Amino acid sequence: EFLSSLAGIMLLEVFLVLGTLLIYFLFFKKKEETLPFKDGWWGRGQKPVTKEDSSIRPFKVETTEEELSDLFRRLDQARFTEPLENSCFHYGTNSVHLRKVVSYWKNQFNWKKQVEVLNKYPQFKTKIQGIDIHFVHVKPPHLPEGQAAKPLLMVHGWPGSFYEFYKIIPLLTDPASHGLGDEHIFEVICPSIPGYGFSEAPHKKDFNSVSAASVFYELMLRLGFNEFYTQGGDWGCLICTNLAQIAPNHVKGLHLNMVFVSKLGLTHLLSILLGQYFPGLFGFQDEDVRRMFPFLKKGLYRILSESGYAHIQATKPDTVGCGLNDSPVGLAAYILEKFSSWTDMEFQNLEDGGLERKFSLDDLLTNIMIYWVSGCMVSSMRFYKENLQKGMGTQKHEKLTVQVPTGIASFPNEILHTPQAWAKKKYTNIVSFHFMPRGGHFAAFEEPELLAKDILQFVNKVEKEQLWKKK
Repeated sequence: EFLSSLAGIMLLEVFLVLGTLLIYFLFFKKKEETLPFKDGWWGRGQKPVTKEDSSIRPFKVETTEEELSDLFRRLDQARFTEPLENSCFHYGTNSVHLRKVVSYWKNQFNWKKQVEVLNKYPQFKTKIQGIDIHFVHVKPPHLPEGQAAKPLLMVHGWPGSFYEFYKIIPLLTDPASHGLGDEHIFEVICPSIPGYGFSEAPHKKDFNSVSAASVFYELMLRLGFNEFYTQGGDWGCLICTNLAQIAPNHVKGLHLNMVFVSKLGLTHLLSILLGQYFPGLFGFQDEDVRRMFPFLKKGLYRILSESGYAHIQATKPDTVGCGLNDSPVGLAAYILEKFSSWTDMEFQNLEDGGLERKFSLDDLLTNIMIYWVSGCMVSSMRFYKENLQKGMGTQKHEKLTVQVPTGIASFPNEILHTPQAWAKKKYTNIVSFHFMPRGGHFAAFEEPELLAKDILQFVNKVEKEQLWKKK
């Protein structure tokens, strides 16, 4: 009898524990944890006690004759090394082609005309957390009666700039004129990441993607946007993801053209080993299999052959940065190599790196000139160290999921493919995932219309079903 009553008491205790847990999970467990806003101070020296000047000042790109004559002197004095025969772009930028680019840069490229192109959209600067933040802000030329523009924050990556968005901006601010309908019209905000282009570089260590997301969140609030959409690839993908984790009630939707999953579990590893043979088991589609396998060639070898720059920049950015900040030809070689292989890995087989198959030399040199005239190469490279120095998978944001409605445009020539089955473990609310017909890493720069259409259909879904209210 004693044993049976003991068993009864133990059973009651088990039920009590289970009941308590059930009540906790139903009523008290915090809904998905958010990422803390990072209120930093990135200016020089001590943070002043006075309140920060929050005014927004107009900005224009300007270069002096001295800067230009200095550039041409350096281009004239460039030393080139003869490339190996038939090496194309397999060893990096081919110097036979680089000579042609430099010759064009000196003799045909019209920087003054490109400055006018850069200044055709309104640009501004404002101080946030101690540093000047540069941004492009384009409002729609005309709005149908009773319609409001939807604010859209677009964030670039490395070695790109705000200029990557110049061709997609009109498709989003004036979609009707480009045959994209007028149901959703955007007001586009493209900031330069601090340390890139015309945004001031942080003067303190530890400015990472969460810091950038916090700064851009403050920027959007300062511009009067309480609810907005975000879009990004490369670092922009991570910054916009962090922003959705910091302010899930303010980000209506998150659109990405690159997804990076840094926390790999057992199922990921199994899917790498067996996904080619049992795709259905891991939620892979035929296109996933085509893009990912054989994994040794399309995954591991590609990571090893394409990530050397990231290792340097995540460890000793200032050392190699010295040379690139001093030599415009070195800077061009370093940046152009990425615009070749990240647009299409097959371009390494061409002597000109396929650079002008997707971009004009004017566009490529304009992006390079933004790095040159602002002298931002070193600070842009440091962003890798700030984000990667503590090791991958160790940061809080990497462990948190994203609840915000998410749209993913998966371009076939992206360096590494992330299948939806992997993405949805991190982004728990994917409302659209599309395999794009063509294009690579620099989607907005390379295929503005494809990207614009995908953003529009994603926003349409979110708005029609009021998805942001359901998260």
